[in-house]
Amino acid sequence: MEVSYTGKSIFKGIAIGRIAIFGKKEEPVKREKIEDAAAETARYDAARDRAVDDLGKLHDDAVKKVGEENAEIFNVHAMLLQDDDFNDSVHNMIESQKVNAEYATAVTGENFSKMFAEMDDEYFKARSADMKDVAERVVKILQGKTETMNYDQPVIIAADDLMPSETVQLDKDKVLAFVTRFGSANSHTAILARTMNIPALINIPVDPSWDGQMAIVDGHTGKFYLDPEASTLAEEQKKLDADLEQRRLLQELKGKPNVTLDGKEINLFANIGGPKDLASVLQNDAGGVGLFRSEFLYIGRDELPSEDEQFRAYKQVAETLAGRKVVIRTLDIGADKKADYLHLDAEANPALGFRAIRICLTRPEIFKAQLRALFRASAFGNIAIMYPMITSLEEVHRIKEIVEEVKKELDDAGVPYNKDLEQGIMIETPAAALISDQLAPEVDFFSIGTNDLTQYTLAMDRQNDKLDDFYQAHHPALLREIKMTIENGHRGGAWVGICGELGADTSLTQTFIQMGVDELSVSPSMVLPVREAIRRSHAQ
Repeated sequence: MEVSYTGKSIFKGIAIGRIAIFGKKEEPVKREKIEDAAAETARYDAARDRAVDDLGKLHDDAVKKVGEENAEIFNVHAMLLQDDDFNDSVHNMIESQKVNAEYATAVTGENFSKMFAEMDDEYFKARSADMKDVAERVVKILQGKTETMNYDQPVIIAADDLMPSETVQLDKDKVLAFVTRFGSANSHTAILARTMNIPALINIPVDPSWDGQMAIVDGHTGKFYLDPEASTLAEEQKKLDADLEQRRLLQELKGKPNVTLDGKEINLFANIGGPKDLASVLQNDAGGVGLFRSEFLYIGRDELPSEDEQFRAYKQVAETLAGRKVVIRTLDIGADKKADYLHLDAEANPALGFRAIRICLTRPEIFKAQLRALFRASAFGNIAIMYPMITSLEEVHRIKEIVEEVKKELDDAGVPYNKDLEQGIMIETPAAALISDQLAPEVDFFSIGTNDLTQYTLAMDRQNDKLDDFYQAHHPALLREIKMTIENGHRGGAWVGICGELGADTSLTQTFIQMGVDELSVSPSMVLPVREAIRRSHAQ
């Protein structure tokens, strides 16, 4: 008998197929007495090393699917498994209590997870779930079990929740959609689902008894149908056929201009996390890169990247895109993106704390190394530089002073660079939006980062799933800030783009165009859908 549930859609689309339950094993790990502690410790070490090796392979595979930044979760998990404190705790429990490695690993994982959950720092709180995840990975290896996301036939995956590390393992050819009981529409996992074009619903009361049953996921309405009736199947199949036809039509848009019905052309670029995402940029026919997240060079390592290492990465992107514009955002570390070697203090409100341009202006030696690499690479392609988290005119003036110092160093050394390189700022704080009339004459362009601008305007953590019902992506205050920024940018001689998730919201494409936006930068998979929206919009 058909039963339907209404959840929250995190990626539109229709999926019809059988359910495969992906659940954590609830069986407690048994405590067993062992005689040879040294042998048991060696068994643990071998399992841990295999887990680290597996994570490395998963990282490399995930990079190909979702890019360097989204694959970084695997490097984080590998580092957690190599943490001395964690390993010392497991070793000590095995040796002092003479218990099996599975039990020692599970208990240590639980203890560390609780410890992280009780910390004030949001980054470490987020590591709580990761700690459980990595401990479970080692336990499964010790038990000879494997939890895989691979299936013989395409399925709808249903779970209580999915870690980002699990989501990136999805074999898109075998996964029709996924539904979860928990999660946030603005979480890292949700962003991955959108990047991978997988229809997904959250807030569905998943039950293990559903395994193998026929179901429908309707990402357009947020509906989930269990054991659907023939009439429902027929109706949803029509929707699915329409979606497939729409995708076919979108492919026909490749090579077409991004021009409105009344003749206004919009630049349509892609957001990427590193050089490995370039294939998606080209495959989806983006006009360039509107947001290159340079922090992928800084995270998941033990020391700062050298100037030459950065130069090579930026040069590769510039050369590969062969004259297409590449807007590279300077270091945006802080909040939920950490680099331990920077020794940043724990903060009560990290999203409002010492991050992004504030770090760069406080530690100019780090900033200047990146700027030198960027300017050097500008001789090999159409690079533009973008500075994040701006809140004042004084910050822009200080950036300009440092840039001039860098240019002089390069000139004195006879190093070539693009003298006309464009420089812009991100408008992602209400402060920047409100003084955008003062900022515009100082820069070549604005790029509106709607993700942070929304959460700061609404005073609402977008990662907090308890706030989903309050989170209004189309809030009139936000749209007013965007309109004001575009108008002030143009009056001051700056072009204006949008690089946040809202830029891919096709229900707002015409609104943004009529506000006067010059450029939209979206995830590569959304380039063609947004092109279609542009081509059926009016600028007036």
